[in-house]
Amino acid sequence: MTNKEKYKQAFSVLHSPSEITMEVERMAIMKKKKFRTAAAAVIMIGLLMAGTSGMVYAADIGGIQRTIQLWIEGDQTDVTFEYHADGSYYLSYPVEDGTTEGWRGGGVAIEEDGKERPLTEQELLEELNYPTVKYKEDGTIWVYYYDQEIEITDQFQDEVCYVKVSNGKDTLYMTILYQDGWSTSPHKYVEAEDLR
Repeated sequence: MTNKEKYKQAFSVLHSPSEITMEVERMAIMKKKKFRTAAAAVIMIGLLMAGTSGMVYAADIGGIQRTIQLWIEGDQTDVTFEYHADGSYYLSYPVEDGTTEGWRGGGVAIEEDGKERPLTEQELLEELNYPTVKYKEDGTIWVYYYDQEIEITDQFQDEVCYVKVSNGKDTLYMTILYQDGWSTSPHKYVEAEDLR
């Protein structure tokens, strides 16, 4: 027999007065109200945090999809983000003509011991906020960073362009090789020779 059962047996013969029983019931009701109020507050805080972070979870026939907001070519856009454990992702978003565009990406990180590991979801999301370079059909070249659209077509010298961008909090230094990629650094411009 457990201690709990022994206590029950010992006190089962005692009867509490009705006043105490009413007080116990009142306390139980108050406890439930406090629990409901606390639960509602926790849910509200959770919703506010989800809303302010710009990330929302939405149910879908295929499971759970994550919708985030990204700056795409100077416009803040709702994007469906799908992360895979191998460090890859898939993004899709609606465009003006009613169709959907998307792209796949991913990456690995090299640890201090030299081993590769897939990028985490958070690392990928940080990378998606980095500036991009787009070569348009009309021959112009643009850098996009948050709400900024910077034409750099005439800024190339010896097929290299250096651009400094800022989102108001972070500043990045971009070294762009004409139609051959780019690099960003928070400290200084990367030498073009180091990128080739």
